[in-house]
Amino acid sequence: MYQSQTVIGQTVASKDPALDQCVWPEQGLDAIPDWVYTSQAVYDREMERIFQGDTWNYVALECEIPNAGDYKRSYVGAIPVVVARAEDGTVSVFENRCAHRGAEFCRSSQGNAKEFVCPYHQWSYTLKGDLQGVPFKRGVNKEGGMPRDFRNEDHGLRKLNVTALNGVIFASYSDKVEPIEEYLTPEILEDFKVVFPGKKLKLLGYYRNELPCNWKMYHENLKDPYHATLLHSFLVVFGLLVAGNKSMMFADSKHGRHGIMGSAKKDEIYASVSEETKKEMRSFSDELRLRDERFLDFVKEFNSPWSVTMTTIWPNLVVQREMNTLGVRQIIPNGPNSMIMQWTMFGYEDDTEEMLRHRLRQGNLMGPSGFLGLEDNEAMRFVQEGVRRSSTDVNIIKLDTGTIGTSNTLISEAAIRAMYQYYRGVMEL
Repeated sequence: MYQSQTVIGQTVASKDPALDQCVWPEQGLDAIPDWVYTSQAVYDREMERIFQGDTWNYVALECEIPNAGDYKRSYVGAIPVVVARAEDGTVSVFENRCAHRGAEFCRSSQGNAKEFVCPYHQWSYTLKGDLQGVPFKRGVNKEGGMPRDFRNEDHGLRKLNVTALNGVIFASYSDKVEPIEEYLTPEILEDFKVVFPGKKLKLLGYYRNELPCNWKMYHENLKDPYHATLLHSFLVVFGLLVAGNKSMMFADSKHGRHGIMGSAKKDEIYASVSEETKKEMRSFSDELRLRDERFLDFVKEFNSPWSVTMTTIWPNLVVQREMNTLGVRQIIPNGPNSMIMQWTMFGYEDDTEEMLRHRLRQGNLMGPSGFLGLEDNEAMRFVQEGVRRSSTDVNIIKLDTGTIGTSNTLISEAAIRAMYQYYRGVMEL
């Protein structure tokens, strides 16, 4: 049961002279200008046009707030919000900003409450974000207090529209965004339902880290199979994603904003790579071996040809399925040069104890210091440092040039081009 609320008014950005300087290079989609990652004016427009625009933003899993009164702090773009389940079972999402003086009233990351009370002046709100109490509303001894025409119902928290799909909760500032199934597009929806088939989820834990890079770089990273075959020693040595495997890089055909990177691991534990291919991959080493080979056991549990999928759902969600470890990553912009990554790992309520232990074991692939996550974090930091400090002003993305969107080869940047084709339209750049 979910309540859909209409957001009153949408902020219209004023003309910003700084944006007049942001002219896309004449190379078109074969180049990305540095200011896309570093400009405060561009970042501000992204918050308005993308995160507060006609998009569905991931905010929580239902298994995180199963009971009445349960809540979780979350974000839509950089805006703090609260996701709460009311006594009637409905889920609401509202800004974590007191309607009185703007304080972030919810300070705990998760919990259970009967109401929310701002610590500053003790204004109190229901689990649906409605103002219910104002101390000294009528003053003291008939002096002071709010004016007689002050009505609580006019001063609730700013609410967002809410929807959920198979245990995943999304929120939007827009009352024009299409239903979530249409928003995902048929191909992404099909992949989404592989991991979220409607079974009850079991929360396993969290990682959280800051990356000193622009938020869009994380989308690019997961639309870039080229780097995956070169940067990650673990992927290529143990055959999770290596040139020559059955693999794909898909971009949704409607907009190009969502994507799926997929690969099928071969049965052997260690990758079989030709001598010619090894010469192209400096990260490959014949000497790396696992002390515990159970780590790469793959239990086929889904009707999918892929053992690995990384699905990017615009603008802030990554659904990860790496062998048998499952999770979602929430991208939280933190200014042009920084982002926060919130990782939520899960399984299913009907998992056996053996499968639960297996998911936790493979979970060491993920997170800020995981066998895969660590290298991505460092690489993106290096890129952000480069675009902030160098005199060059463009990034070149010419691999598989002429292709925009889905590609049949891993040596391609076609999905990145598709994302920026969509991005330029929304941003009017």
